[in-house]
Amino acid sequence: MKIALRIGLIFWVITLTFLACGSVVRQSEQWGECRFAQFELEQFVRQFQRQHRVAAYLDTQSPDHRALSPWLLPKYTTIDILLVGSTNIGYSVKPMKRFGNLFEKVADIDNIERAYLAARVGKKHYREVKEIEKNRYKYLSNLREMLLSSSYRNSEYVTFRRWSGYKLREIYKLPFYPDRLMHHAIVQVLQPMWIDLLIRDTFSTIPGRGIHDGVNRIKTALKDKGNTVYCLKFDIQKFYPSVDHDILKAILRKKIKDDRLLVVLDNIVESAPGIPIGNYISQWFGNIYLAYFDHYMKEQQGAHYYYRYCDDVVILSGDKLRLWRQFSAAQQYLGDNLHLTVKSNYQVFPVDARGIDFLGYRFFHDELLIRKSIVKAFKQKLKTSRDPQRLARSAASYYGWFIHANSTGLLKKYFSHEAKLLNAPTHNS
Repeated sequence: MKIALRIGLIFWVITLTFLACGSVVRQSEQWGECRFAQFELEQFVRQFQRQHRVAAYLDTQSPDHRALSPWLLPKYTTIDILLVGSTNIGYSVKPMKRFGNLFEKVADIDNIERAYLAARVGKKHYREVKEIEKNRYKYLSNLREMLLSSSYRNSEYVTFRRWSGYKLREIYKLPFYPDRLMHHAIVQVLQPMWIDLLIRDTFSTIPGRGIHDGVNRIKTALKDKGNTVYCLKFDIQKFYPSVDHDILKAILRKKIKDDRLLVVLDNIVESAPGIPIGNYISQWFGNIYLAYFDHYMKEQQGAHYYYRYCDDVVILSGDKLRLWRQFSAAQQYLGDNLHLTVKSNYQVFPVDARGIDFLGYRFFHDELLIRKSIVKAFKQKLKTSRDPQRLARSAASYYGWFIHANSTGLLKKYFSHEAKLLNAPTHNS
């Protein structure tokens, strides 16, 4: 009799143990499914946010299962336990923030004075700057009054042509006062907002993101050799003259809702065909015009190693076909949305076969070379310069280029390494 009772007791203990284990397994499976479902939903929200340029968030509410399933406590965290069971997930979308009350900041006399101090750097010898210095407060107050009375109009341009490398560009020049001061005053207020809109790997104009910042970013990317075997390189045909004013004004309105400031910006936009090369604010207009294209390529086309300087674009990948698909998408986006055309000299090539000609350098996986045209220009400067002081300033600039590359021979031949001074024979020696 006692043996039968013991056998029966053991049977029920084993049965209850299996039932308990099965419950734990089911709860664990349910927990895993909930975690996976939440992960998928979060992925969907992020994708929706990228595609529609909106801010999104999840509101997750769940019953507390700790009292119902105390055996889960030692193994899982409180957050994990709360996800077990039925979960109500709320989803809502908030529109991307637009900024108002900007006009008053632009017209503030302190902002205008800071704009003047920034604009005159390197230009104190200008006749206009010397004239303003005689009665600075009067000129800056007059500029503020132009804004408040809505009487400011963009001045007439003086145009001329200048060689930039191998390109002959048409340059538009405005008077220092009031136009260049006005552009600086506007950019000082809008710059933080515009920087937030730009991707990290855009390098033109942005403080702290110059050429050598771009060089360091690409050198770091090239350490991932498996995913940077091939390079897609292209630029936009006559980018600045081809910018569509209506599209640019629409893009500006995505972030700005201050009507008084938009009137001033529209006046500047419409003052010349496309974006006039030579205006301080034109560099920012160019970046903003391509900002949403940058996001499209990185976030929707998956261009992880994507870099842009003005209208020159470089994309790296380990998959050549992927780069061609991304190029096709880029062409279509630029044509359909921005009315721009890609130059016919686009190319996809192995990085180590020819190097990436970008930012004044040629990038390989294991070395960085100076572009030949820059070395040639430096040597020409040595032969033709007749002003020792100007030559010294120019040499210091070139030294900054050379030290970032594998250019030991150039440095030994033309510079004293310790003093960073020219030691090469020049036209004057």
